[in-house]
Amino acid sequence: MKFVIKKCAALCALALLVNLPVYAVEAVMADAPDAAKPGIREQYTKYEYQIPMRDGTRLFTVVYVPKDSSKSYPFLMIRSPYGSGVYDGGQSHYGVDFYPQSLGPSKEFDQSGYIFVKQDVRGRYMSEGVWQEMTPHIKASRLAGEGVESQDMHDTVEWLLKNVKGNNGKVGIWGISYPGFYASASIIDSHPAIKAASPQAPVTDLFMGDDSYHGGAFMLAANFGFFSNFTVEKNPTTLPKRWEEFDFGTSDGYQYFLKHMSLKNITAQLSAKQRELLMPTIEHSTYDDFWKSRNIAPHLKNIKAAVLTVGGWYDAEDPQGPFTTYHSIKSNNKGYYNGLVMGPWSHGGWASADGKSIGNVSFDTKTGDYYRKNIVFPFFEQHLKGTAGKALPEVTVFETGTNVWREYPSWPPQQAQKRTLYFGNDGSLSWKEPQTEFNTFDEYVSDPKKPVPFISYAATGAPREYVVSDQRFASSRPDVLVYQTEPLEEDVTIVGPVNPKLFVSTSGTDADWVVKLIDVYPSTYPDKQVVRERANDVPPPSVAMAGYQQLVRGEPLRGKFRNSFEKPEPFVPGKVAAISYNMPDIQHTFRRGHRIMVQVQSSWFPLVDLNPQKFMDIPKANPEDFQKATQRVYRSPGQYSGIAVQVLPSKN
Repeated sequence: MKFVIKKCAALCALALLVNLPVYAVEAVMADAPDAAKPGIREQYTKYEYQIPMRDGTRLFTVVYVPKDSSKSYPFLMIRSPYGSGVYDGGQSHYGVDFYPQSLGPSKEFDQSGYIFVKQDVRGRYMSEGVWQEMTPHIKASRLAGEGVESQDMHDTVEWLLKNVKGNNGKVGIWGISYPGFYASASIIDSHPAIKAASPQAPVTDLFMGDDSYHGGAFMLAANFGFFSNFTVEKNPTTLPKRWEEFDFGTSDGYQYFLKHMSLKNITAQLSAKQRELLMPTIEHSTYDDFWKSRNIAPHLKNIKAAVLTVGGWYDAEDPQGPFTTYHSIKSNNKGYYNGLVMGPWSHGGWASADGKSIGNVSFDTKTGDYYRKNIVFPFFEQHLKGTAGKALPEVTVFETGTNVWREYPSWPPQQAQKRTLYFGNDGSLSWKEPQTEFNTFDEYVSDPKKPVPFISYAATGAPREYVVSDQRFASSRPDVLVYQTEPLEEDVTIVGPVNPKLFVSTSGTDADWVVKLIDVYPSTYPDKQVVRERANDVPPPSVAMAGYQQLVRGEPLRGKFRNSFEKPEPFVPGKVAAISYNMPDIQHTFRRGHRIMVQVQSSWFPLVDLNPQKFMDIPKANPEDFQKATQRVYRSPGQYSGIAVQVLPSKN
């Protein structure tokens, strides 16, 4: 949710992405309009309304109605904090004369016909009222102009049904990332006309594994870039008209953030306006009522609509939200379809990309096309139009490694078996407990002034490629522990959450523990075939895929939260402590001949903010508070470190 798209590969198809935050891709289509078919302007008439809510606040709403009035249509709606203007010439435009290149989740929706609705949520852009970060569903008292998303949706639906002609009485809602949150929040105690909803990469609990914090560690690079642009404006307004990138004055974000080091110094580089929404997320550095009140998951009840939750295995911004949303809806609601789709996508990649590769990692097929044509389009067609078709399974996931789609009746798959990969002697990793003596450990020195980078190249922000990036640069550092299996004799498919279970000590009083699960390609793995033009110049080196160390999943835990995210506790220097936490789910097959690798380190910079390695409120740390520490990971009898996983039975 927190970084900016810099380039737009297919300009006509992705025009709405230019200078927008990555998670504003709810507005884009995956494909360019077919020149042989009529465009949006020829097919739809655009209307703009100010729809009154129960407290008198009016929400700006854009409605695109099919010109073909020979039949009735369902509503398909997006509620967004990013404005309902149309991007043209690099900036947003309001007004009925501006039409987008596309309207629905894919081109099939435009051609099939819906009444498309896009609404500026309360307090944003042209809507009245007061905006709230992740609107609390329950609040002891609300300021004048504050609202509840489910009530605003209810009142909007009532108005649309009565005032927009040609509707069939059914409503669907969808959205990606922040609009995914609004899709979830809008179906609580849902209006009976709402028949289908698709929260996609829904921001669900900002502190617990979504945008703001992972394992209690602040996601620095992404949040800094996002909040330097996402600011409070006096509404109603059409501003800002474009999404501008923060000027780092360098292409090397690692050096930029390291120069300033502390959160106090880093945030001082922003204006007061840019800090207004950012600072509360930093200052509330534990899981307090600020975060708990903004967790929508416990409130996903009384939903009377079919729900299809969508996410990406390689979503750097909201990897946990889809799973939390899916499980919460399943536990709190009965009698309605509750589906989950996970594919090999970056944040929102299913809406706009081919989904055939990320960086150097290939998935062999256009997974985005498959999803748009065979999953999301049939879902809405069936529930909003009654179109006949194959019922979707509860769970559809893309298995990376083998690169095939899998279907299950629930998630995680019930047939998965719990196993543990143990750290062993000489960097080994195996399913068996190591034969070691008491007080056996591996150690390294973690220096906040020389932190482990999260990518091997210079970049600002959080490049989407990092989630599958080659980790060979990290495995050669002395402050990274490396454990790996022998080449696998058969495929190993790991599904569900990955659970590091470590016994550790530190010479400091706090420490971060970053665990990375990695797929090591064999030394015989073929390189990508690259067609080079004949030339006399020496070409740049290509990436050797033989031995490639592909990041499959990585996640930090800020050690002071090892027992509670509400009440942090210091480490006793040198004393062994147990830590255990869940990394976001995966479904990945480590192929025969590959190796499974685990890396352990104490920094991941600047993806994650620096830990001073002494127990304190980190937002208040000064540069002189950051100190070296010796970290130990134990693999002794009764203190065997490793990672617990769930493995599917062999398909052989």
